[in-house]
Amino acid sequence: MSNDTIKKMLNAYGMVFILIALFLVLSASIDGFFSPRTVWSIIEQVSMFGIIAIGVTFAIVTTGIDLSSGSMVALTSVVAASIVTGGDSVSAAFLAFALSIALGALLGAINGGLTAIGSIPPFIATLGMMIIARGAAQLYSDGRPIDASSEAFTWISDVSFFGLPGLVILYILVVIGAHILLSRSTFGRHVYAVGGNLNAAKICGINTTKTLIWVYVLAGALSGLAGAMLAARTYAGNPSYGLAWELDAIAAAVIGGVSLSGGIGTIPMCVIGALIIGTTNKGLNMLGVDPYWQQIVKGLIIVVAVLIDTLKRRKKGS
Repeated sequence: MSNDTIKKMLNAYGMVFILIALFLVLSASIDGFFSPRTVWSIIEQVSMFGIIAIGVTFAIVTTGIDLSSGSMVALTSVVAASIVTGGDSVSAAFLAFALSIALGALLGAINGGLTAIGSIPPFIATLGMMIIARGAAQLYSDGRPIDASSEAFTWISDVSFFGLPGLVILYILVVIGAHILLSRSTFGRHVYAVGGNLNAAKICGINTTKTLIWVYVLAGALSGLAGAMLAARTYAGNPSYGLAWELDAIAAAVIGGVSLSGGIGTIPMCVIGALIIGTTNKGLNMLGVDPYWQQIVKGLIIVVAVLIDTLKRRKKGS
């Protein structure tokens, strides 16, 4: 095997090797880490923030960002919980999920409109939405958790198919759908074009305004879905849910090779990035590492991932 072939493999699958190495090191260091229970626990945890990481991936590919996803999770979780509280009907459960997704999509449309039509930098637009959504969650719930212990609603978190938890199956379906959308559809090609060169995309006849708005609508809808899923998993909606989840989502995308300069990134590698974050979180928790140190470790991971991306772009440009 030539050096060029090895370099190509490392560039394409380097994060996969890192994930495997990380899992093996933690398995050797922690008794009981190498077990199906731990693996399912990691995947179920990842299925929560991993869904919003997919939406963030679409935004970053367009050279944007979404800082509001964690707050949207909190808001949609309390809205979903308020719909099913005190009742146990299937129709209420479906309505809770539908309204959560619709509310997330609406807030995403506002983000997209401010960015694409209002020419407000996505960092500022979504930062404002992050604060607004968190405040709205507190107001809607009076700052308290809302019970969501409806069997029809929590069924998705309790059921399993062939050993796979329902939430994990939902995550897998979202991953497959998002991968097809980004890599096999006209919309996906437009997303890459906008991220690669906005002016060139306009010259080619792409409706860049519409594309950007739909990207943020998608990101918001996925945040709404994650909010309903989290409420179902924890049997409650809580205005404190989703704190710093947007950072985990951004970290998952960047670690997975989504370039902050836009135009580069895939859904499968975003999943690998989310698994690296989830495995790191689980390992640090089982090792009893102080939560404050865990934040420092995650911050360093993000910085290193961005540095690697910057060095790669410099090398290609030279």
